Amino acid sequence: MQPFTEQVIQIIKSIPEGYVMTYGQVAEQAGSPRGARQVVRILHSLSAKHNLPWHRVVNAKGEIAIQEGEGRYMQQLYLENENVEIGLGGRIDLDVYRFIPQPASVQKA
Repeated sequence: MQPFTEQVIQIIKSIPEGYVMTYGQVAEQAGSPRGARQVVRILHSLSAKHNLPWHRVVNAKGEIAIQEGEGRYMQQLYLENENVEIGLGGRIDLDVYRFIPQPASVQKA
């Protein structure tokens, strides 16, 4: 597995219940600020294998990026079950629900 892919998997696994990160934010944390589409690919192909909380990753506007259908409905349902409010137009308030990981050197043991 590529180092970027491993980083993305670990970052997504670290998103706590009730919070979200954007594709771009995950990519930047993994060392590739322009790698948002790679994050999408990783989520699509490896979520089941690595039991990733895929529903906690949204687009830069705080919206569910999955087009209409069962996947979109499931993501919204999972987020709402974690008490993430989805407002009018299907937007999540990133000021409230965005997870911002602390640098490793600052995290408490």
